[in-house]
Amino acid sequence: MEAKISEIFFSIQGEGIYQFIPQIFVRFWGCDIGCCFCDTRNLSYKIKSLEEVVKEIFSFKNFFYHSISLTGGEPLIQKDFLKSLCRVLKERGQIIYLETNGILYKNLEEVLDYLDIIAMDFKLPSSTQKGPFWEEHREFLKIAKEKEVFVKAVITLSTIKEDLIRAVEIIKTTASYLPFVLQPVFSYELVLHSKLEEFKKIALDYIERVEIIPQIHKHLALK
Repeated sequence: MEAKISEIFFSIQGEGIYQFIPQIFVRFWGCDIGCCFCDTRNLSYKIKSLEEVVKEIFSFKNFFYHSISLTGGEPLIQKDFLKSLCRVLKERGQIIYLETNGILYKNLEEVLDYLDIIAMDFKLPSSTQKGPFWEEHREFLKIAKEKEVFVKAVITLSTIKEDLIRAVEIIKTTASYLPFVLQPVFSYELVLHSKLEEFKKIALDYIERVEIIPQIHKHLALK
């Protein structure tokens, strides 16, 4: 069994509520969306076997880390390999952290039992210039909420209030207790400050926990 892998490395988590947590990252190549703000679309890849990926992950065994982050691209595109990898990692007692665009809910069902934490993106069409994926996100959340999960939405200069409201309405009717992270697109945090504060106030009318968290790894010049 083989997969397209862009890189495997050790670093800190730079996004969301697990920010600063040390992790081993396995970056899967390929995505089914192509957001306008994507920072990984031009990465190359190598075809690697399951054995090669597992060996490379555990080459970091002397590092202190919290979990294995399966990221992308979109890992769920390569679900068969992902499932096999997760099975091996769980057998070795690892905590598995999936970073996903929150769309491929049928693929999620097949790997859910092996996951511990799900970092789910909510792709707002005015931010991504793609989509919309409202119903896919709704179905994804229904499945993902069986695990520990938080939702993240990238906020850009073009993000509109109506998209935010649609997103938090979906979260409210599915699992209003889930943390919701507003992530300003990198390098525009100061420009977006007022919009972020306004959006946070709006979102708190619908759901219980809303946080503004920038991408700290980029400011630290880390992967």
